[in-house]
Amino acid sequence: MRAIWKGAVTFGLVNVPVKVYSATEDHDLSLHQVHDADGGRIRYQRKCEVCGKVVSYDHIDKAYQDGEQTVVLTADDLASLPEERSREIEVVEFVPSDDLDPIMFDRSYFLEPDSSSSKAYVLLRRTLEETDRTAIVRFALRQKTRLGALRVREDVILLQTLLWEDEVREVRFPALEERVHISAKELEMSEALVESFSSRFRPDAFVDEYQAQLRKLIDAKLEQGDALDTAATFGEQPEPDDDTGAEPIDLMEVLQRSIERQRGTTGAKTASGAKRSGAAKPAATSSSAKTGTAKTGTAKTSGAKTATAKTAASKPSTATKRKKSA
Repeated sequence: MRAIWKGAVTFGLVNVPVKVYSATEDHDLSLHQVHDADGGRIRYQRKCEVCGKVVSYDHIDKAYQDGEQTVVLTADDLASLPEERSREIEVVEFVPSDDLDPIMFDRSYFLEPDSSSSKAYVLLRRTLEETDRTAIVRFALRQKTRLGALRVREDVILLQTLLWEDEVREVRFPALEERVHISAKELEMSEALVESFSSRFRPDAFVDEYQAQLRKLIDAKLEQGDALDTAATFGEQPEPDDDTGAEPIDLMEVLQRSIERQRGTTGAKTASGAKRSGAAKPAATSSSAKTGTAKTGTAKTSGAKTATAKTAASKPSTATKRKKSA
């Protein structure tokens, strides 16, 4: 496998240099178009609509059409964006693993330790396993800001890109809004049918029948001499060669500083909230101050729960969406 990207997972002040590899691959047979009369390859040309010339890739830029105006963006323009230059996979929060709706999963990537010591990598992996949490991360890859999830698969940290919320379509089928009566007997028979098909899922028990039949057809034509003497070549993407950050010298020290910094930020916010509350309600000043001093360590958790509650109140939950669909 070839690494497609290098960067570093960061949570707090902990830095975990990693290499990123595609976790999946496509085994479909590659077919192309030919002229039925002589087998000549049919290719699509990149032709300029202004001058009529065929343009090579090194003279092609990207552009945005704004009404009658065209904004051309060169490779240097895109590379100058701060997000594109970033090589960080930043952990923004840790959430219960079952909070993620599978419909949001997009592409999967394996992360390999990219330093002389894998201690920080193993620490992150063990933390995810022990807490049964999924790390939600932000990063930039191939000129796109992405949301992702870090999970553990066997002994490897898996990075799965997530779709943005507005990329998952809202669905509403009028036919499903009709009231349908399902009898207890029908439901019982349906459940019995499900039970008769019940099994443990084994991915290796399934194969792509269409591709197998297509391969058999091609082999038969080759054996019969029903083939033309043509060849095609395919290039590979070069491996990135830029370096990543160094391994922290003392993980315990870095972890402690990260916790203290987070507590300090939370404490400052709590104290600020107490002052504002005191200005409006003088009698509550002492109680608010005590709360900010005594429970600084739990402020983050409480804030996260409050934010989650607000989000849940403003948007229908995934379970609600499913219920409507059902």
